[in-house]
Amino acid sequence: MSLLTPDPGLLFWMLVSFGIVFFVLAKYGFPIIVKMVDERKAYIDRSLESARQATERLQGIQEESERILAEAREEQVRILKETNEMRVKIINDAKDLAHLETGKIMEEAKRSIQKEKETAMRDIHSQIAALSISIAEKILRKNLDNKPAQLDLANKLLQEISN
Repeated sequence: MSLLTPDPGLLFWMLVSFGIVFFVLAKYGFPIIVKMVDERKAYIDRSLESARQATERLQGIQEESERILAEAREEQVRILKETNEMRVKIINDAKDLAHLETGKIMEEAKRSIQKEKETAMRDIHSQIAALSISIAEKILRKNLDNKPAQLDLANKLLQEISN
């Protein structure tokens, strides 16, 4: 029966021991634990805020990149349209001039027109290459080692586009 009914003295000393342990924990242990929990909560809050800001920045970057891509596409369409109009104009001018010429003058004019056409096409290709490089730099933000490599890449892309 003594296991089920504790002795009053034992009960008193157990309460005193519990009170001392509780007092020591309340005085020294709980403030440290609460401080650590508060620090952890503050760290988590800062992390969540940083994640939210990063998400907002990423969304802004995505919107900006979509806007830049749309502008680049519009610019590309405009450049191709102008190039086509110039090409058509150059060809029409060459045809008109060829019809007006006769005999030897006609042959010389054809050769001259052909040379001018080739020069104009090279100039157009050069202009398209330069504009394409500019567009590619804006879109891709990729740095190549040197300008000749950029022009070579642009000429290859133009050949692919025209095929």
